[in-house]
Order: sequence, then C-alpha cells, then structure tokens
Amino acid sequence: MKQLRPLFVFFALLIPVAGFCKAPIIEIKIKGHLFYPSEVIVPANKKVKLFVINQDPTPEEFESYELNREKVIMGNSKAIIFIGPLDPGEYPFFGEFNMSTALGTIIAE
Repeated sequence: MKQLRPLFVFFALLIPVAGFCKAPIIEIKIKGHLFYPSEVIVPANKKVKLFVINQDPTPEEFESYELNREKVIMGNSKAIIFIGPLDPGEYPFFGEFNMSTALGTIIAE
C-alpha cells in the first residue's frame, strides 16, 4: 500500500488543476440581427469558449479577421467557437449576413 501512496497524492493534486484548466464559457445571443452583448470582456492570455445562440429564424455568420474565426450559425440553433489565448486588446467581430447591424467587440484584459 505504501508503494501506491505517491500515485494517490499525484492524482489528488491533479484534480484541482484540471478544474482550473477549463476554458471560461461566454454566451452571446443573436436576436434581431444584433449581438447581445455586443461588447464581451474575456480574460487575456486564456483560451475562451464562446457559446453563440442564434435566436433569429435566419442564419448568421460569426466572423472576425482579428480572431481568425468564421462560423455560420443556422437560424434557431447554437454553436461553440473557441478563441484565444488573446493578448490584451480589442478584437472586433461581425455577422457577415447583416454587417450593418450585427457588430461586436471582444475585449481581452
């Protein structure tokens, strides 16, 4: 049993670390061809999971040149988009199918 003690200690120490490694989840909704919220603050230097919910009946494309991401989200559906880790700063995004109204910014701080 004494030989297994180091293994138990090792795994006991891993459990809290695994919880800290999870990417934070940020929810963004699309409604009326707008992003809610249109300004999202995320932690800098950390991977983040965007959970995008399109409440409109029509598709929308989440796109950002600065984040190097584009994803079509069909009407009344959901999508997950991973971003980061990001340097501190602002990263604009837009809905390509409604570029005049679907605008937003991710702020990494």
